Amino acid sequence: MGLRINDTIPNLTVQTDEGEITLHDWIGDHWAILFSHPKDFTPVCTTEFGAVAQLADEWAKRDTKVMGISVDSAEDHKKWKVDIEKVGGAKAGFPIIADTDLSVAKAFDMLPAEAYLPDGRTPADTATVRVVFIVGPDKKLKLALTYPMNVGRNFAEVVRALDALQTAAKHGVSTPADWRVGDDVVIPGTLSDEDAAKKFTGVKRILPYLRKGALPA
Repeated sequence: MGLRINDTIPNLTVQTDEGEITLHDWIGDHWAILFSHPKDFTPVCTTEFGAVAQLADEWAKRDTKVMGISVDSAEDHKKWKVDIEKVGGAKAGFPIIADTDLSVAKAFDMLPAEAYLPDGRTPADTATVRVVFIVGPDKKLKLALTYPMNVGRNFAEVVRALDALQTAAKHGVSTPADWRVGDDVVIPGTLSDEDAAKKFTGVKRILPYLRKGALPA
């Protein structure tokens, strides 16, 4: 059974380049992003880790912790961070899980149970370990994005999606396509027009089942 939206993520104890971490304890009362990679010292992944490092202030503004996952060793991660910081121009101040036994990749359904690391492996052996997971303070999976090895992830979209998830959770609303902070939200169908007018400003009925309005300032 794969990990689905609103499932509680596995509470694994993992080894990282910053020591041993238990996932649920590490998340605590925060939001969290786990982003996985098939191998250290690979070009696309290095640029992605650099992008995550550059966004440190944005994660902090959103009370969100970030953690990388790669199936190489903690010692390799420490060496790799030198390259990551050179490419990103920012400190890589987040832990990276050393998933050498593939326990995280399998528990998060990125690899099948029978997967193993062959001698002389290449990134292609763990190609599906390229997922972004956003996890809420309730330890439940809120979003998962899977990418192929030859397409770098758009972390501006990860930030946008995180904003949407946090807004939806805080205000009990949905967000339309391409939504950004400050845009109108989708008003829940359970609210009457009268109640919607009390809670939102500039309420617009676009279709019988679609109303939009602005959140209060």
